[in-house]
Amino acid sequence: MGFGDELLGTGFARGAKARGKRIAFGDGKRIIWNHLSEQIFKGNPNIAPPGSENDRDIEWHPFCRGNRIYNRQVGDRWEWNYSFRPILGEVFFTPDEIEFGKRHGSGFVVIEPNMQVKGFGPNKQWTVDRYDAVANKLASEGHRIRQFYYGAGHRLAAAEQIKTPSFRHAARILKNAALYIGPEGGLHHASAAVGIPAVVLFGGFIPPGVTGYGTHTNLAAPGTPCGSLSACEHCKAAMASISVGDVMDAARAFLSGAKSDIVAA
Repeated sequence: MGFGDELLGTGFARGAKARGKRIAFGDGKRIIWNHLSEQIFKGNPNIAPPGSENDRDIEWHPFCRGNRIYNRQVGDRWEWNYSFRPILGEVFFTPDEIEFGKRHGSGFVVIEPNMQVKGFGPNKQWTVDRYDAVANKLASEGHRIRQFYYGAGHRLAAAEQIKTPSFRHAARILKNAALYIGPEGGLHHASAAVGIPAVVLFGGFIPPGVTGYGTHTNLAAPGTPCGSLSACEHCKAAMASISVGDVMDAARAFLSGAKSDIVAA
């Protein structure tokens, strides 16, 4: 998994410092971070870094690499924990990151058309032509469209491409957006963490009730999410069942009255 898992962790840690605690993600003996943890947890007073295992303010939480709680692998698919619920995460931005975000204004729509995870990635991919259609329609209605540029994947013709030094910088820009549209994943968790609405395309891979947020509109196909770790026809059909009209209706509901500003807070 990726940035989304670490953002979920920040939700579980929320408010710990106010209770005189720091959350240690691990097995009760060892704090377990992955290669993305330091970036997302940076500056977060609620989270204890590796090396803090014996500190007196530690409170253990089992959410960590190898034990994400919301799922477990059974054969060639994920089995979902339907009792799992995400808590809104948070990112503690540096002054430089805040200043970087201000340069891009506010009130725009961020669209992510690419699902870059290998293996099961195609199961979370809405077709790029439909993303193009949504971007074009929103642009024709007066909304500015932005897309984060990673050097690969599909580029939306209607979108301004933004290069960022890190995911944190992208999240800070996202904080100034009016809306995010894209797949279940890191940016949808970031949208929740920075407090902006989102239209999230779940399709048929993972249940919205497990990793979705009530502050978002989560679009999913009827039936049981399959969790297949390889590309499958069920997920392809599930994504195909979500129309451009479905996404536009959800987007317009959030954007009614939204305007673009020159300078962001």
